[in-house]
Amino acid sequence: MTTTSIDLSELKNLLEALKDGPISGNQHMDAYATVYNLCNLKCTEHNYSDELYNLYKTSINDYILSMVLPAVRQKHGEVMLRELDNRWKKYKAVVERLSHFFAYLDRFYVTNNSVPTLGDVGLQSFLDLVYCEIKINARDAMIALIEREREGEQIDRSLLKNVVDIFVEVGMGEMDCYLNDFEAPMLEDSGAYYSQKAASWIIEDSCPEYLLKVEETLQLEKHRAFHFLHSSREKHLLDKVQNELLARYEKQILEKDSGLWALLRDNKKDDLSRMFNLFNKVDKGLDPIANTFKQFVIVKGTELIKQAEDAKKEEKRDSSGAPKQEFVRRVIEMHDKYEHYVLECFQNHKLFQKALQEAFETFCNKGPAKYLTAESLSAFSDNLLKKGSTEKLSDDEIDLALENVVKILEHVENKDVFAEFYRKKFARRLLVDKCPNDCNERSMLAKLKEQNGAQFTSKMEGMITDFFLSKENQNKFVAHLNREDIHVGLDLNVTVLTTWCWPTYKSPNINLPIDLEKCIGIFKQFYSKETANRILTWMYSLGTCTVEGRFNDRIIELVLSTSQAALLMLFNEFEKLSFGEIKSQLNLEDDDANRVLHSLACANYKVLIKYPNTQKIEPTDYFEFNSRFADNLKSRRIKIPFPQNSDEKKKVIDDVEQTRKHLIDCKIVKIMKKHKLLSYQELQSKCVEELKKEFKPDFRAIKRRIEDLISKDYLERDKDDQNKFKYLA
Repeated sequence: MTTTSIDLSELKNLLEALKDGPISGNQHMDAYATVYNLCNLKCTEHNYSDELYNLYKTSINDYILSMVLPAVRQKHGEVMLRELDNRWKKYKAVVERLSHFFAYLDRFYVTNNSVPTLGDVGLQSFLDLVYCEIKINARDAMIALIEREREGEQIDRSLLKNVVDIFVEVGMGEMDCYLNDFEAPMLEDSGAYYSQKAASWIIEDSCPEYLLKVEETLQLEKHRAFHFLHSSREKHLLDKVQNELLARYEKQILEKDSGLWALLRDNKKDDLSRMFNLFNKVDKGLDPIANTFKQFVIVKGTELIKQAEDAKKEEKRDSSGAPKQEFVRRVIEMHDKYEHYVLECFQNHKLFQKALQEAFETFCNKGPAKYLTAESLSAFSDNLLKKGSTEKLSDDEIDLALENVVKILEHVENKDVFAEFYRKKFARRLLVDKCPNDCNERSMLAKLKEQNGAQFTSKMEGMITDFFLSKENQNKFVAHLNREDIHVGLDLNVTVLTTWCWPTYKSPNINLPIDLEKCIGIFKQFYSKETANRILTWMYSLGTCTVEGRFNDRIIELVLSTSQAALLMLFNEFEKLSFGEIKSQLNLEDDDANRVLHSLACANYKVLIKYPNTQKIEPTDYFEFNSRFADNLKSRRIKIPFPQNSDEKKKVIDDVEQTRKHLIDCKIVKIMKKHKLLSYQELQSKCVEELKKEFKPDFRAIKRRIEDLISKDYLERDKDDQNKFKYLA
């Protein structure tokens, strides 16, 4: 026992020497051997492991109380932080050396007795004796350093990082000390600091200036967080700063005179990108920006609608449809512009994609735009595709323009209205132009088919098929005339169409000139031999005639409608005719006679002289052939337009509404046949879903169709629940 006591006292002496600095290698080996021997004595009368474990703890505490705590207590501010950093490094070195002496305890005693490791004892001692006393002063000194850097001073970031690491390490694997004693107060102080800054900036700076300051501030804070915060907690500082500078003031930022509305108006793309990037980091920060973007686009679109409505007043005097062309052109330009914003400024974020889509759907389908957009898109497409288009574009440019039309059509609810207007104009291109650009026409149909489905374009595809089959039929007719040596006296070109796919037309059964009647009779005989069980109905309103007019000594070719040609040819027999005589000779209604006479006597080309010389056709008017018509003409061939029926638009809409009734009926029956029993709300919802690709049905229209189907015994109300309907087979 005497030897053991001597060894233990020598160990204590070594530990005392350790306070003054490192010991020699021999001393280290002696200390380790002493600990080992004391722990492995065969005598069981005394447990030296407990005594050694306590000796280790006492030595640590003595070192702290004599060397660390007094040094730190005497300093303040940044100087105290440096002393703390220095003492902490020395303390860890001392603990490491002591741990080497007592390593045998860690391997056996700590494990067997479930007590803290030697390293944890060292950390706990520092926590209890040093950290708990100086943590508040240290925290305040650290926050003061951070504020000094924010104000532009150079500080020692490595010192801050080292002290932050102390807050982390004394937690012994937990982040409580770091979070509660440093981060939480630091974040609170940062919030207060930037709250004060934001309150000043929001008053002094414009929106772009404010955003630029915020961007620079966040970049600096990100660098700070990287250099002296714990790596897992950098985001929390940025979130706090963003909340104070952005989230708290978002409404004021967006609504400034120089805010989002002004940035969109003035095409400030860089500032818009900056705004997006900043608020994208804020929880739901993009929602008000996307909503404002949507409202802005709606206002701009509504302005276009208003301009188009105003232009309609002039459209009656402008048969070219220029106002519609300009309206669509501006809508396409507007869509391209704001789609570009979505792609570049807003990084194609789905929130802004949706905002742009909803904005266009709103102004393209509400109020005056309900049918205007669909009609204008069809007119614009027609101008691109028809022969002699006013748009002098290459095929690639036409294809791009048509793609833009389809893109805008995607936002139009009344796609069936577009389809009907388009089909009418498509028919005219096929029948009047005679030689459409087949490649462009088919390309447009392919685009429409891809977007809206095969049903949408089935009739138009049938029209193209009809047109080219009719050309083959015409070649057969010419071959028949040559083979039978039949002379008809003029060139007759007949286009035979099938009724189901072509628009319906009102065509007066006019009295034709004898030569033309003879030609028609010859074609009827030929066609009746070629086909069986088919009836020809002649649509004179769609026909064109090229006639030679002799005006004094000049011969001019006139390209006319069938009714215009028939009327002019009356003047081969009569010098002067009254309105009533013309009606009688041609078998025309008042409205049809008015339009054909107006086109020949009151429009740009006055082939007839009207008495009296006024712009309005009256039943008492007289007309005679204008033999001096060609005196000032430079061209030897002119086309005299035939005015369209003023009720054509109304007729298209009426036809669409009638078709919709049948479509709604079909969808209701199809849905009910599948489900047998549905509530009104379920049936309504499914019906809307089925029809939305063609048009957005009105709920009242669906209700009326349901009632009509009930009256026709397709459906009946459920006896137990009047809000449910049953399908009747």
